[in-house]
Amino acid sequence: MSLKKRLFMIFGPILTAAVLMLVVFLSPLWSRLSYVSPKVQRNAASSLSPLVLKGQLIKQRALENNYVPFFGSSEWSRFDPFHPAVLAAKYHRSYRPFLLGARGSQSLTNFFVMQSVSPQLKNKKAVVFVSPQWFTPMGEDPNAFTFYYSPLQTTTWLKQETGSKMDRYAAYRLLQMPSGDSDKIIAAALARIAAGLKPTKFQRNYINVRNRILANEDQIYSRYRIPLNNVKTIGKNMKKLPRHYHYRQLDELASQIGKQQTSSNDFEINNRFWNRRLKRHVKDLKNFQVGQSYVKSPEYGDFELLLNQFADDHTNVLFIIPPVNQKWQEYTGLSAAMLKQFDQKIKYQLRSQGFNHIDDLSKDGNVPYFMSDTIHPGWRGWLKMDQAINPFLTKKVSRPHYQIDKRFYSKRWQQYDY
Repeated sequence: MSLKKRLFMIFGPILTAAVLMLVVFLSPLWSRLSYVSPKVQRNAASSLSPLVLKGQLIKQRALENNYVPFFGSSEWSRFDPFHPAVLAAKYHRSYRPFLLGARGSQSLTNFFVMQSVSPQLKNKKAVVFVSPQWFTPMGEDPNAFTFYYSPLQTTTWLKQETGSKMDRYAAYRLLQMPSGDSDKIIAAALARIAAGLKPTKFQRNYINVRNRILANEDQIYSRYRIPLNNVKTIGKNMKKLPRHYHYRQLDELASQIGKQQTSSNDFEINNRFWNRRLKRHVKDLKNFQVGQSYVKSPEYGDFELLLNQFADDHTNVLFIIPPVNQKWQEYTGLSAAMLKQFDQKIKYQLRSQGFNHIDDLSKDGNVPYFMSDTIHPGWRGWLKMDQAINPFLTKKVSRPHYQIDKRFYSKRWQQYDY
C-alpha cells in the first residue's frame, strides 16, 4: 500500500468529518429550526445562566412572547417571596421578567447582550437596575467581562454597525478588554471601526461566516443546557404569599420575613450571607470604604452605550436606582455625600437625554428590611420596587423623546466631579 493511501486512510475520515461539520454549521437550514418551547423559555427566564446571557435564540423567542428584559447584575439572584419574578407569577401579571445579569456583569456586558435581541427591543419596554457599585474608578472588571463575553453577540453587532459614535466607542471599549483581542481578524476590524473606518471586505466576509457558524451552534445547543433550580425556587416562594395582592398586607409580611431572616446581626443582613461572607471578617471591614467613590468612572461611558442602544430601538425603559444598606454604609465609612453625588450625576445623564422613567430608591437605605445584604434589595425593597415596575409594564405610559448627547461618552464626563 502506497504512502498516500495510508495517509488517506488515517486522515481521510478526520478531514471528511471536519468538512461535514463545517457544512452543517454553515447551513442556513438551521435558521428554520428556531422553535423554542414555552417550558424552555420559562426555565431560561429565571436561570441567570451565563449560557443564556451569552446566547441569542432563547432570549429572542421569549421576548417575543410577553417576557420583558430585566437588565442588571447579581441583584436578580436574590430570590425571596417579593422578587419581581415571584410576584409576576403569583399574581398572574401580563408580563414575565426575563432576568439578564449575573455577578460582575455591568453596562458593557449588557450592551452586547442587547445586540442579540435588538429587533425584540424595538418599541417595547425594559427594566434596568443601575447599581452604584458598578461605577468604580476602574469600571467593569476585564475578567468578569471575559467570562460573559459572547463572540455571537459581537459578530451580530459587527454585521449591523454603521460607524456611529456608539459603534466607535463600543469598538474602543471592547479593544480595552482581553476578549477584544481573542480573534485577530475581528480585533483588526474593531481597530478600524474605533478609528472611524469601515472593516475591509475580507473582514466583513469573515464576520458574516463566523456569525453564521456561531448562530447555528446556538440554535443546536442552547436549549439543552439550562439549569432549573430557580424555577423551583420561585415556586416555593410563591407559596409563602397570600392569594390576593394587598400592598399593606404584603409589606407587613415582608417585614416579618425580613426580621426572621436577619436575626444573626445588627446590620439587617440576611443570616446566610452574614454567616458565610461577613461574620469572620466584620472587624477588618470597619471603615474599609472610606474614600471610595462612584462619581468618577469609565462606567458612565459604558452606561451611555446602553442609553444609545435603547434610543435607537425606541425602547421605553424604567431605571431603578437602589440604595446602600445604611447601617453597613456608616460602619464601612462609605460617604453619604458621595452617594448623593452619584445619584444626581446618573439622573442628570438620564433625564437630559429623555430617559424620565426613574424609580429612585437611593434614600431608602435606612428602611428596615429593605435590603437583603449590604447592596442588594430584598423583602420590602422588592415590594416597593414593584410599585413602580407593575404599573410601568402593565399600563400605558408616556412615550420617550430621546435626544442622545455624545458628550456623555467623553472622559471629561466620566471624570466630572458632579
